[in-house]
Amino acid sequence: MKNDIKKLYYSIGEVSKMVGLKSYVLRYWETEFKQLSPPKNRAGNRTYRQKDIDLIFKIKDLLHGKKFTIEGARSFVSGKSVTDLPTEQINKNIIRQLKNELNEILQIINK
Repeated sequence: MKNDIKKLYYSIGEVSKMVGLKSYVLRYWETEFKQLSPPKNRAGNRTYRQKDIDLIFKIKDLLHGKKFTIEGARSFVSGKSVTDLPTEQINKNIIRQLKNELNEILQIINK
């Protein structure tokens, strides 16, 4: 029987396994997304809370799933409207999304 008790704080190693990303990626994202700023304990280790983990999943979905650029994901996470992004950025995101959807359609057709 698996123990499903939630903890208040998780280490970077635990979070890395949970979200399927390397620790160095999480540390890099901290430099790119000001909303992702896990506090450190007395030993200087990052202590991630559930809200940090939820944000990491959101960023991962934007970057890996929806193919946003770092800048686009940063704007989305900060709550800026898509219209606040440069037109070139909006066009790149739309083209990426359309390309992904067309590839999914092709996969369905080829089955």
